[in-house]
Amino acid sequence: MKKLILAACALTCAASVFAQGTVVFNNRVTGTIVTHVYSGGATPDVAVSGNGSTDTPAGATSWAGYTALAGATYSAQLYAAPGTVTDATSLVGAQPVTTFRTGAAAGFVSGVTATLTGVAGDSPVATLQMRVWDNTTGATWEAATVRGASPLFQVNAIGGTLNPAPALTGLQSFNITGASAVPEPSTFALIGLGAAALLIFRRK
Repeated sequence: MKKLILAACALTCAASVFAQGTVVFNNRVTGTIVTHVYSGGATPDVAVSGNGSTDTPAGATSWAGYTALAGATYSAQLYAAPGTVTDATSLVGAQPVTTFRTGAAAGFVSGVTATLTGVAGDSPVATLQMRVWDNTTGATWEAATVRGASPLFQVNAIGGTLNPAPALTGLQSFNITGASAVPEPSTFALIGLGAAALLIFRRK
């Protein structure tokens, strides 16, 4: 009987050692963090990051002319590595992948608890990055042609046996870039192209 109890204790300890850390994957936690993810803008192929005046904490970045992402067309995933790192390629994708809310909540992900692959539960610090993509242009962030990523940031006291899952303090607002992030041509421009094509066709 004692052997069974000792074996059970050993298994429990081993499981806690190898348990993966967790964080609250939500960029809207009132009073703690409010950031957005955008597309468009005057220069839609230029990556921009930084909190705006309505974010928490508030920043000086202007997001005027940008559109907050909305709906299941856009996917979001956290990537993480243990400790403090500066190389984004060393980060590994966390689970699950989530999508964006709509309406007045556009720009915010549908909140979930994310499990950080390779980051032990109760780790003192981990480096994270939020990556977002238009899933009509690729099934993953790596495959997508329209995508964006936040600057790297650190989160302390990763969730586990002792710590509750923490919020993403340090995450900043950012945008996605790529071909489909460019505003569509105006109707007049399309009419002009059609007229030019007809003229060429008639001359032939």
